[in-house]
Amino acid sequence: MATDVRDVDVRVAGAGDAAAIASLRSLWSAGTAADPDFEERTTAWLADEGDRRTTWLATLGGSPVAMASLLEYRRMPRPRHPDSRWGYVSNMFVREDLRNRGIGAALLTRIITAADERRYARLVLSPSPGALTLYRRAGFVVPDDTADGHRLLVRPSRAR
Repeated sequence: MATDVRDVDVRVAGAGDAAAIASLRSLWSAGTAADPDFEERTTAWLADEGDRRTTWLATLGGSPVAMASLLEYRRMPRPRHPDSRWGYVSNMFVREDLRNRGIGAALLTRIITAADERRYARLVLSPSPGALTLYRRAGFVVPDDTADGHRLLVRPSRAR
């Protein structure tokens, strides 16, 4: 069955979405032993992250199918330089049976839009080898010759 990416709802996750986030994280960690307090720990983690982390949830037909988060780093102020922030993209996960159908790209587009609106200097991430194409299509590049392209990619902001 083909998924029409227009049927996917991507939104910022709220406190009531902790069970969905925990469920997706469990799928991501398939094969690990059962963890009876995992949802509770996930709920606490999301609350503790506060305003530094934004987590997005993608649903299809009301069911959670993907997630991603953006952690904000705030640089220490420097004399005669404007304050600056940048974002670290993490926890990007799409259910395996729905990959390569545009859901990850839809999530990433929302993250990039938020980063541009927040005027982040750049976005940084450490992709899995299988996700390199997705991130490169979105403008992420290896920052210099010494960086391992499988471990660090950077996307400069367009909203400077």
